[in-house]
Amino acid sequence: MTTPEAPDSSRPPKAPRRRRTGRWVMLTLAVLVVAGAGTGYWMYSQLDGNIKGVDLDKSLGDDRPAKLPTSGQNVLVLGSDSRAGANAGLDTGHVAGARSDTALVIHIPEGRKQAVAVSIPRDTLVTRPECVKDDGAKLPSANRVMFNSVYSAAGPACVVKTVEKMSGVRLDHFVEIDFAGFKGLVDAIGGVPVTVDRDIHDSSSGLDLAAGTHRLDGTQALQFVRTRHGIGDGSDLGRIGMQQKFLMALLAEIKQQDLLGSPTKAYAVADDLTTALTTDSQLASLTKLAEFSRSMNGVDTSTMETIMLPVRYDTQDPNRVVAAEPQAKQLWTALRSDGTIPESAKKSPARGGATP
Repeated sequence: MTTPEAPDSSRPPKAPRRRRTGRWVMLTLAVLVVAGAGTGYWMYSQLDGNIKGVDLDKSLGDDRPAKLPTSGQNVLVLGSDSRAGANAGLDTGHVAGARSDTALVIHIPEGRKQAVAVSIPRDTLVTRPECVKDDGAKLPSANRVMFNSVYSAAGPACVVKTVEKMSGVRLDHFVEIDFAGFKGLVDAIGGVPVTVDRDIHDSSSGLDLAAGTHRLDGTQALQFVRTRHGIGDGSDLGRIGMQQKFLMALLAEIKQQDLLGSPTKAYAVADDLTTALTTDSQLASLTKLAEFSRSMNGVDTSTMETIMLPVRYDTQDPNRVVAAEPQAKQLWTALRSDGTIPESAKKSPARGGATP
């Protein structure tokens, strides 16, 4: 069991303002940049076969929330922690199956000017709806299950269905990348510089950093976004601030390198990512990713806000959290209507913790 912790209220540093866009998704960022480049696109068409697709319409049917009343978009981004395949050697622990270790609902409002990323804590207790597993078998609904267990129980389509049921928000797209792809992205761009204010020593993740600025390679980046024991009171919620901090550092580094001006590096990034990428069927090719990327031409990553789903500690199990009301309802209502998120919806009753 983990010790409860709340999200850090400090803001992660913002990346410098720039015109190029389509880079607001933490783990699929580089693919969108490469796909949207246009020039020399034929070089990357052979990578289409690497991308795996999930037919959400077939898996979920018609019992879904209504689409946004505007041209806004909602995208669920998952970072999966399967210990199989290439991930087996990444020192990610010894847990059977796979979990959705990172979950972000990315909301891009009408006008495509400002995006918001809502992190869903992995230890949040949720009601899992009835789902159809990959083998066709039905998985009955269940109450009070950990959010990150839904993936291992029934796959990504069930995670989409769970998020839609708990939020009432229609998810237009789904994107997943595993640990191996995340490591490949960071290594392909030559690492990501991150500044920490104090020493971090986490024997669980393997992260060992002195206070200061460090350029993290792929293995260290994985350790960084998985670290919780070296910060705050050691709970899983502490990871949220770490992940948000790394997100902004990754965005800034990709912008600074200008991958569009380096076809060789862009190809290496795309090759690493597409082999580890799963999307909904509407995005499951570089052509479709390129079209979606170009539709985001107004989004400015320097204004992207990262917040956490408001939570409180569960009264029956203090090592778990549940959505805090009325804050969570206010948040989801704003996303459903493509409206402004009230400040009250950005605060959790569960407070404390720290980020580096």
